[in-house]
Amino acid sequence: MAGAHVRIDNRLIHGQVTVAWTRRLGVRRLLVCNDDVAADDLQRALLPQAARGLPTEVLTVADTLTAETGPDLMIVAKDPEDAFRLVEGGLHPGIVNVGNVAPRPGTTYTMVTRSIAVTADEADAYRKLAATGVPLVTQLMPHDKPADFLPLLDRKGL
Repeated sequence: MAGAHVRIDNRLIHGQVTVAWTRRLGVRRLLVCNDDVAADDLQRALLPQAARGLPTEVLTVADTLTAETGPDLMIVAKDPEDAFRLVEGGLHPGIVNVGNVAPRPGTTYTMVTRSIAVTADEADAYRKLAATGVPLVTQLMPHDKPADFLPLLDRKGL
């Protein structure tokens, strides 16, 4: 299972994804991947509306692994554990981009960049994901230079 673009972004669908990234990558379909979001009727109804007319599905990790992929698909995983489960389940993205990861209230986190908050558990999940051999970068916008993500965790002691 190869060809899809994968982005970790806990805000899921927003302007950076629906405008900048889809245009730059030639994306024609979005797939939101997270078990909790897929079980939430309200989010399943609202997220496709936020996609500005781009065909969008909201699926569990298991259902994502059986979905049709290709170079015109972007998978937006809510967290690094979702992305790890996708790779562990057989998805072979060329790269995983850590986008926006806003701090969650009630968690202890470290700001790794100005737009990426990471908890200790998430740092472990990022490291597990990187250990699969999939390149892990952060690139907020398409015109930004991608940065290797693990050294950023190292610099923050995560």
